[in-house]
Amino acid sequence: MAYLYDTFRLLGSRPLRALWDLDISGAHHVPRRTGAIVAANHLSVCDEYFLMSAVPRRMTFWAKEDYFTGTGASGAGMRLLMRGLGAIPVQRAGGREALAALAAALPVLRGGGLVCVYPEGTRSPDGRLYRGRTGVAHLAMAAGVPVVPVGITGTDRVQPIGRRLPAWERGAVSIRFGAPLPPPPAPEGSPLRAAREFTAAVMDAVQELSGLPYVGTFAPPRARTAA
Repeated sequence: MAYLYDTFRLLGSRPLRALWDLDISGAHHVPRRTGAIVAANHLSVCDEYFLMSAVPRRMTFWAKEDYFTGTGASGAGMRLLMRGLGAIPVQRAGGREALAALAAALPVLRGGGLVCVYPEGTRSPDGRLYRGRTGVAHLAMAAGVPVVPVGITGTDRVQPIGRRLPAWERGAVSIRFGAPLPPPPAPEGSPLRAAREFTAAVMDAVQELSGLPYVGTFAPPRARTAA
């Protein structure tokens, strides 16, 4: 039960909007009652909270598996937070392990819920938009639901990579939702090719909404970037 999600929506959403000048446009593109995938670029660990404030429905987030496997007090706290938000762990390395996240998300979508994913697979290390991974396309095709592209800007200034707490000075954050992209029909040829083409279309829409420069490669793993 995503009890922390509901608590934040009730008590934290309005102060967050006011403190950081949250500018939201195109939220009407998010279906009100039917299933859909919300696909956004990823600049900061605080992206989830701004998205939660922008979307009037509960969303289920894909979150990296590391958040569920940490040790010590900080690891336990993060697990409590992720479970309280109702997040689904995903193995970012892909392969067979990543299929568990897809399987967990399908009932949510088929039941009319929203699932939020970051196709880049990790936070951008430099504020640019990186190539998307095909999980978003496989999920859309398997569930038969549209993908709502989202462009986020400003959150990397609120909480840059390596910063444990947000910067409490006033700033602007923009979240722009685009028109839903219907999933492609069942491919006659290679499903992987169809997934790649659909993922590229999603990332093109995210790039247009965010205005961020696009990088045609996958984002480097966190360990290889500066904190």
